[in-house]
Parts: sequence; C-alpha cells; structure tokens
Amino acid sequence: MSTHTFQAHRPALTTAAPAPAAGSPAAAPAPLTAAAPRTPGAAASAAGGVPAGRDAYAHLSLTRTVPKEFVHRASVAEVLLTDWQRTGEDRFTVSAQWPRGHSFFTPIAGYHDPLIAAETIRQSGLLLAHTEYGVPLDHSFVMHDLSIALDPAHLRVGTAPAALTIDVTCSDITRRRGRAASLRYTSTLRRDGHVLARADASCTCTPPAVYQRLRGNRTHTTPLPLTAPTAPQTVGRTSPTDVVLTPTPHPHTWQLRTDTRHPVLFDHPVDHIPGMVLLEAARQATTAHLGHPTLPLTLTTTFTNYAELDTPCHLQTHTTTPTTPGHHTTHITCHQNNHPVFHTTITTTTP
Repeated sequence: MSTHTFQAHRPALTTAAPAPAAGSPAAAPAPLTAAAPRTPGAAASAAGGVPAGRDAYAHLSLTRTVPKEFVHRASVAEVLLTDWQRTGEDRFTVSAQWPRGHSFFTPIAGYHDPLIAAETIRQSGLLLAHTEYGVPLDHSFVMHDLSIALDPAHLRVGTAPAALTIDVTCSDITRRRGRAASLRYTSTLRRDGHVLARADASCTCTPPAVYQRLRGNRTHTTPLPLTAPTAPQTVGRTSPTDVVLTPTPHPHTWQLRTDTRHPVLFDHPVDHIPGMVLLEAARQATTAHLGHPTLPLTLTTTFTNYAELDTPCHLQTHTTTPTTPGHHTTHITCHQNNHPVFHTTITTTTP
C-alpha cells in the first residue's frame, strides 16, 4: 500500500467565508493563500452533500500553487498543481506546471521525467479529495493502484515550463458522514491541447484513529541504516543520493535503499516507505535490468502492503518478449518479510 498523510502546520480550515459560489464565468479565482484558504467541502449541495467546487471560474491560474497541505507536501517547491475547477458532476479540471529542470525529476535525454506525471496524478487525487469531497487534512490516503500511459511526443522539454491541464473524472465513490471514504479517478493530461498522458488510480481516505489501529506500533519504528547505493549510471541517475537501490549477490535482485533524509522522496516524516519511492525503485530496477537508458511509456502498479522502514525490501525483475519493436516490458515485484509489497509492469523505450 502507498499511504499519504500530512499533519504538520496546515492552515486553519475554519473561515468566516465559504468556498466561492457560482457566479459570473469571468470571475477571477480568489487568491490561494495560507491566510485565507478555501474550506474543503464548504459549499456542499443539499441534495448529495457534494461540494459545489469552483464552477464560477472559466479559466485556471498558473500564477501560484495550490496550498501545499492539499497535496501533502511540506515544501512549496514540490507542489506541481496551480488551480482547479469543477466542470460537472464528479468532473474537474486541474492545472499544473512542470519546471524545465527539477532536483529529482530530472529530464531524460531532453524529455520530462515520466514519473513527474505520476506525482502530478498523485497530487491531483489528494487535492480533489480535500477540496471537493470534504476529506479532512489529517486523514491518511492509501493508494491501491496506479496506471499511466504517456506519449513521448509531448514530453519534450521546451523553452518554458510545461503548462498542463488535467481532466479528472471521479467514480466508485463511497462516502461516510458526507465525506469521501474511497474513490477511483481517471485523468487525461494535456499540454498545448495535446494528450500527454492518461491515468487511472484508486485510493481510500482513513481517519487518524482508524489509521492508528491499522498501523499499531508500526508508526514509531526506526529506519534501517542507510545501505550503499548501486552505481548511479546503471540506474539512470547521476547522483548517488538519488539512488534507491542497493546491489545484492543475486541476479536481477536489489534491496530497496531508503534515505529518509531525501528532500523530495521524504518531503516530510512518514511511518512507511512512500509510494513514489517504490515507483522510482521499479523504474531504476528496470533500467538496471535492461542495461541501457530507458524512457517509461506505460506503468501499471498494484500496492498490496505497507513497505516498512525497519526491515529490508527486495525487488526482483524479469522481462517478457516485446510485441512492439524498440519497446521492452519489465515486471518488478517487491517483497518484505516474505510478503508482497507491490508489483509494477513498465514498458519502456530507449530515449
């Protein structure tokens, strides 16, 4: 399981003014500042308890990020989303911006790192759950699966940051006490009007007391000592600090290397290994297995158990016969204490 929770230094969510009401299509979005945050779920409809959202705004802003608390980030620099609006029942458009360079999601041979798309999808689900479905900020999110398919023709790094619009449709929504308890969401990412990626994901939203019962004494474990990194160039990295694999004596097998001091992968304290670390490990294992640089085209992941910080995780890889020339499909499995943690299938090409 991939869990996301954020509990530190969130803005007050009790305000005198409710979320913006529907009005003139030309109305400008209210400033997204910590001093006057929008209240998640404040404008719920009387019929179904679904927040009215931001129907009033005809266009999205790229001039500021959404509040970092809505996407479970401690660092404003790691927030990729800039705005959102409701476009229909359980339908939304989110705007995002990708920098031309990033400290971790570094370009690959002139292409934006496809995993920044996965992080964008992750942030979009959190944003909408909090702002449109009334999920409090202290809830934990468990992601069960994530699939994404990308078109490299629209991944090229340009002369300016990439401005994205993301059309999101939420489905399979279960509610408790008027708030979303679980949902699935499909996303279409567009850049300059072109479809850059399509994605599908599902998650559950867990109150603090329930999460504590689920995790028990696992919330206060001591991480393993940091292990030696695999050679960065063998996993598509330039810096050892960004390597999340440690070599083992067994073929196509690596130990997960968990550096809880990493400023991006561990943006804030957590009690388990985040899902984005697992996706990066799968990508690095794929590159190491194939023995050459790779550009992911599709990625499908199922998370089955929490990845704990205090016991080793091991990844194994194998490939299947390619059906498309120049494409390679790699299967990655991860086990901890003889229990499966996640399974990922990645199709790649050579950039």
